[in-house]
Amino acid sequence: MTSIRLKYVQAWVDREGRPFQYFRRPGYPSTRLPGLPGSPEFMVAYQVALGAPMLPIGTGRSKPGTVAAAVAAFLQSPEFAAGSAGTRAQRRPILQRFRDQHGDKPIGLLPPKFILAMLGKMKPHAARNWFKSIRALCQFCLTEELIEVDPTAKLKLPKVKTERRRPWTTAEIEQYEFTHAVGSKARLAFALGLYTLQRRSDVVRMGRQHIRNGMLAVRQQKTGAALSLPVRPELRTIIEATPGDHLTFLVTKSGKQFTGADFSEQFRAWCNDAGLPADCTFHGLRASGCTILADAGCSTHEVAAWSGHMTLKEVERYTKAADQKRLASSALAKIMPMKGTA
Repeated sequence: MTSIRLKYVQAWVDREGRPFQYFRRPGYPSTRLPGLPGSPEFMVAYQVALGAPMLPIGTGRSKPGTVAAAVAAFLQSPEFAAGSAGTRAQRRPILQRFRDQHGDKPIGLLPPKFILAMLGKMKPHAARNWFKSIRALCQFCLTEELIEVDPTAKLKLPKVKTERRRPWTTAEIEQYEFTHAVGSKARLAFALGLYTLQRRSDVVRMGRQHIRNGMLAVRQQKTGAALSLPVRPELRTIIEATPGDHLTFLVTKSGKQFTGADFSEQFRAWCNDAGLPADCTFHGLRASGCTILADAGCSTHEVAAWSGHMTLKEVERYTKAADQKRLASSALAKIMPMKGTA
């Protein structure tokens, strides 16, 4: 027997006045310990409890086999951690809401009809994101043998009509540049978009510390891709002409880093100042940059090396359009002598 205080042991007294103890350690299984503290049976059980594996977050309050337990395990899994930061940020709240709404349901009995019914209540883009998140959860559960059949396996992603951001025209680019002089924050934001071909989420995080030996290091938030991009002379001139002593090139009036939504609102205001239409978007500059490279004769892989697209299908839209223009011009040059001799 011992009177020492053992870590993680909590003493209680039942209704009949009999004492008992529980091993309670945050993140670990809660275990009732037999006998009295210091007794052989108590100490054996205590050592076993100390050596028990840590529970995934949420499983301590989730019944095994339920949606709640499955989601908790998936969110703590290497499979979930392997996704890009953007993917994790998008899927985590979707899965947490799914757990909150349907956590008590058995994951092994989740029918395809239920998935379809849920999708039918959502707008197309939201439905696609939700479906991708639930499919990833189900694939994890199948691997872990929590379910025998993946209810999403034979279902297809909801189709959406993709709204592509169009490239800016040469006239629109010149109009913006005429309105916002070199040295202004508005011109720097524009140049970062046009000359790096990166998304809003990446541009707002760029700073001078990311430039080494004339190369700009970018870790794309959406894809996790690591890019090393040459700093174009046009961009270098604008960076050097723009005052700034913050960690990011672009900051709010209060000196804080832009959030994505705040930056979009500010860039829209800059475009309005230049008298540009509503479909002149910051993402459209990414399309403009791809178009400029493709028109210059860059291959699909060369354009993708700048943009960081994970697949070449999207990039091929720009290179095919450029190839079509070159081929059409080449064909015209071939028939011109024929017309002159007619």
